[in-house]
Amino acid sequence: MKVLITGGAGYIGTQLAIELNKNSNISEIIIYDNLWKNNYNIFLHSQIKHKKIKFIQGELLDSRKLQNIVSKVDVVYHLAARVAARLVNASHHLYEQINNWGTAELVYAIEKSNVKKMVYMSSIAVYGDSDKIIDNKTIPMPRTYYGASKLRGEEHVKRLFDKIDTYIIRSGNVYGYGVSMRMDTVINKFVFDATFLGKIKILGNGKQKRGFIHINKITKILENIISSDIKSGIYNAVEKNIDIIDLSTYLKEIFPDMEMLFVNQHLKLRNIEVKPDKQILNISGFAEQNIRTELNDMYKHFFNSSVNL
Repeated sequence: MKVLITGGAGYIGTQLAIELNKNSNISEIIIYDNLWKNNYNIFLHSQIKHKKIKFIQGELLDSRKLQNIVSKVDVVYHLAARVAARLVNASHHLYEQINNWGTAELVYAIEKSNVKKMVYMSSIAVYGDSDKIIDNKTIPMPRTYYGASKLRGEEHVKRLFDKIDTYIIRSGNVYGYGVSMRMDTVINKFVFDATFLGKIKILGNGKQKRGFIHINKITKILENIISSDIKSGIYNAVEKNIDIIDLSTYLKEIFPDMEMLFVNQHLKLRNIEVKPDKQILNISGFAEQNIRTELNDMYKHFFNSSVNL
């Protein structure tokens, strides 16, 4: 089986490539990435033996190159996206070009190919915000350019539902130590700042909830879904919902001297609390871990790396 991972050099893509590389049923893994974040960690620190790995640098909007690649694979993981946690309402054009029209180009290529399975990494950002608990029956109402562009991407992918096994995974905020770890997401940034700066910055009143999922769990969901008997459809991949104040309290247990700086504490920021979808979570094979344990594990990774320099 041959697999394509768009955005394969990113946070999730790197971890997925590492896991798929161990799978004896997979003969080739094509990583398609434009390296716009200058993230080369998959080539330097992943310990992947490159016998099965092939890297192609390219853009989603390069339709000719994309069609040529897609014509040679059996499974497509579409992880490539314009993502910037702090700038979700900046650069509307870029979000649309990559997340919407780039996804459209990929779907066109798949429709002309013999691809058998497609997995699209979407986001709970498509739901916008709500004071009620969100489930997969909730009508999406995105409030950011990012969320809107991901929802438009979903509309293209839905065309494949009646043609091949197709899965739209609306992922929560991904956290946890990884080779190509993102540092602009809330938990990862909090642990990094607490470890190395001794302080964290909390925006608003801190009562806003977010849906989260650990990098190991989302990676195993993606790996296992192509061999599962789960039906094509839309799934919410959220493991736990935590408000920012509680998160900072857990960190305080690990870092007793940590300083907490509140910015615009009078503001109530958007809330996204999502009901965990047991059907998709069970595919991972991972039992849910305590958030305190996971935060402490991340701290140990940071600390051990720093003292070994």
